[in-house]
Amino acid sequence: MRIITQSFLALLFLLLTTRPAWAQMDTAVYQLTIRQELVNKAGKAVPAMTVNGGIPGPTIRFQEGGYAVIYVKNEMDVETSVHWHGLLLPNFYDGVPYLTTPPIRPGQTQKYEFPLKQAGTYWYHSHTMLQEQSGVYGSIVIEPRQERLTYDKDLVMVLSDWTNQQPKNVLRFLKRGTEWYNIRKGTATPLNRVVARGAFGAQLNFWKQRMEGMDIADVYYNAFLVNGQPVQHYPEFKPGERVRLRIINGSASTQFWMTFGGEDPLLVAADGQDVVPVPHNKTFIAVAETYDFLVTVPANGQLEFRAMAQDGSGTTSAYLGTGPVLKAPVLPRPDKIGLMQQMAKMDMRMGAPALKFRPHHVDPQQMKANWGMQMGKKGKDDGMSGMQGMKMDGPSGMSKGPKLRPAAGSPADTMPAGHQMPMAGMPMSHDMSRADPAAKPMTMADSTDMAGMRMPGADAQQASPKTGTDARMAGMKMNDAKTGNRQPDDAKMAGMKMNGAGGDGKMADMDMFSEYGYDYLRAPQKTIYADTIPVREILLNLTGNMQRYIWSLNGVPLSSADKIPIRGNQITRITYNNLTMMHHPMHLHGHFFRVINENGEYSPLKHTVNVPPMKQVTIEVLGNEYGDWFLHCHILYHLVGGMARIVSYDTPRDPRLKGFPVSKLVHETNKYYTWGRLDAASHMSSLNLVSSNVRNQFNLSVEYGWNRNMETEVSYERYLYDYLRVFGGVNVENTRRRAAPAPSEQGPGPMTTETSTTAVAGLRFLTPYLFSLDARIDNQLRPRLSLGREIMIFPRLLAFGYYEYQADFGWVNKLENNRRFTKEVVWNTGLEYMLSRNFSLMGSYDNRFGGGGGLTVRF
Repeated sequence: MRIITQSFLALLFLLLTTRPAWAQMDTAVYQLTIRQELVNKAGKAVPAMTVNGGIPGPTIRFQEGGYAVIYVKNEMDVETSVHWHGLLLPNFYDGVPYLTTPPIRPGQTQKYEFPLKQAGTYWYHSHTMLQEQSGVYGSIVIEPRQERLTYDKDLVMVLSDWTNQQPKNVLRFLKRGTEWYNIRKGTATPLNRVVARGAFGAQLNFWKQRMEGMDIADVYYNAFLVNGQPVQHYPEFKPGERVRLRIINGSASTQFWMTFGGEDPLLVAADGQDVVPVPHNKTFIAVAETYDFLVTVPANGQLEFRAMAQDGSGTTSAYLGTGPVLKAPVLPRPDKIGLMQQMAKMDMRMGAPALKFRPHHVDPQQMKANWGMQMGKKGKDDGMSGMQGMKMDGPSGMSKGPKLRPAAGSPADTMPAGHQMPMAGMPMSHDMSRADPAAKPMTMADSTDMAGMRMPGADAQQASPKTGTDARMAGMKMNDAKTGNRQPDDAKMAGMKMNGAGGDGKMADMDMFSEYGYDYLRAPQKTIYADTIPVREILLNLTGNMQRYIWSLNGVPLSSADKIPIRGNQITRITYNNLTMMHHPMHLHGHFFRVINENGEYSPLKHTVNVPPMKQVTIEVLGNEYGDWFLHCHILYHLVGGMARIVSYDTPRDPRLKGFPVSKLVHETNKYYTWGRLDAASHMSSLNLVSSNVRNQFNLSVEYGWNRNMETEVSYERYLYDYLRVFGGVNVENTRRRAAPAPSEQGPGPMTTETSTTAVAGLRFLTPYLFSLDARIDNQLRPRLSLGREIMIFPRLLAFGYYEYQADFGWVNKLENNRRFTKEVVWNTGLEYMLSRNFSLMGSYDNRFGGGGGLTVRF
């Protein structure tokens, strides 16, 4: 007994006197407090959320190899959360509420603690609904154990977007599908401008595919900010000092073009990871990305850093130093009509559905084959007969890189049986032999002749050191499929030229989005994984619906999706194939991945990768973690609209998450949003209310004419897929008519009121060219067909029209009333001038109520 007691005391003494491993590290402790406050960032005080009293929150700094202890206190009346974006940490502290970490409830303080395995520039933000847009974000700097760069000072610059609207109202407005944000930004493309540019044919092409036109950014913002202000001055930086700029895009939905005054800056890191330093001006930074640059403060003047919103709707600037300004290059606004013309010249099928009819029976490869670039169609001479079936996409035109190894254990829905392995760095939409039954299947031995091809645009030119744009080759240069080395120009297909948009029309400019690629990023060391590690292929088509503002992967939003399995000690190769007109910065929590580019074995490591419209990007991630992780588009409104997945190692759930079901996270992407419209005019009034989530919608409509005719309808709709829904409801119609006079009376007969209540059922369909079709039948077996359309003809001025045809064959009352076939036609047409987000002037004529004008209110 005495021996046991002594042993216990000795063990207790050892525990009390020995510091745990993390305590022996360089430990940094921070306290972050999140509050609701009034904030004025753009001329108006509005409710917002602050971190330690500021927007953005404070920069928290650590040392690589150290230990982080962070206390987050919630002083709000709603739940919150904090995600440590880009950090490699234990799953439980990743900060996605209900998935990896419990939410921080009102009045609660939550402790996060983890070792710091990396160095670089990162950031933190809320992962609860739309709180990031309200101000819950800040920066992280982790100093390396040994600095390999020489500079005097560093400066963190957090870019962000600011709206005076409440974020939930922004999303509600997006879901109702109006053009006001584009009108307010000056980026709308009304019909008069399209016709003036000779682009009506391109417009018809877009309408045919159920799209209004090119769209670059969704939201109107009152201001764009750098470190919380539209303009920042840093006079403390002295002439000749070398400054490391740590730039973070903490925006909710804005992507920027960055330019610098003076000499070209030296880009030295991306997403916190070192890259081979490269002079690079005009750099695109997607939402959630970070870039580090080295700049030198001018000897006589101040250096301007300028960030322009991607659609040209606004800028923010910072100035380093004192004296005359060395201005950053001013970039032109994107030409949306010109882009639409370029897209229309391509043989491309656009508008892939955001909602599939059977969400659990999706074939991603078939979707990829059906949508996007349609090349090598049978019977069509496109000048590409020898390359049928190839997908000419990649981070910059045709991607180049190392030989992709066969995928071990690839499931049928990611690589069909019999699929030929892709050529080096060249993703294939389907195997060559399937594209043309007469063609000889291409093997890896054949691929050396075509490996690494790039497609220059119509206006191929050499790179400008000022813009940093990749050099465009006049002809194709060949890479060796095995080594990635450049082949001589006399290779079998060297010098082959592809016709651009201005060519002979056989093939449009395939590389129009090449400037958004990552070929300028090269890792300092090899990042390629060992050949012995098995590989699994996954194809994720990025899909969306702008009319209803629903976003998804493979046509399935998060609310209907299964988890993506990921296995330990296995490479998962994910191909993002963007079938939308929007850019999507895709972020995978808890991991870094290789972005396969022309640098092959030296492809860079990132945590967020931008996927341009109608392009594809391939990443490789090594499964070396535990638990469930989030994968999603980092445009906040796309994430909440459903473009997300849970990536799972299929490991036991942390017991500390008991009582916090994942379904609550999923439900955030499937909430009901409600909006309405009231028209008050001199001849009639109408009210429309809509409440909708991903698949379900409830409608109330009331029309009342001052001639006392009225129609009311309540209905429920179920979306079968994007453009088709079935519905059922009740229609009540009150019609005043003058009765025929009695035989003994002279003059007009008395006014009578006829009220009919009917049950209705049918379908509603958004047709090509964006007509809204309603086909129904009521309980008296009377069919009715209606068609409606709205077109913006001038900035702020919309024209609308509606036509309805109802037939009554007398099938129900024919015997008792001896009724014969009758028909009724209803139509109206009008104009609406948008004064603001919520108000319009309108004038219309309705054949039931007459003509007049009035005011429209949206709420």
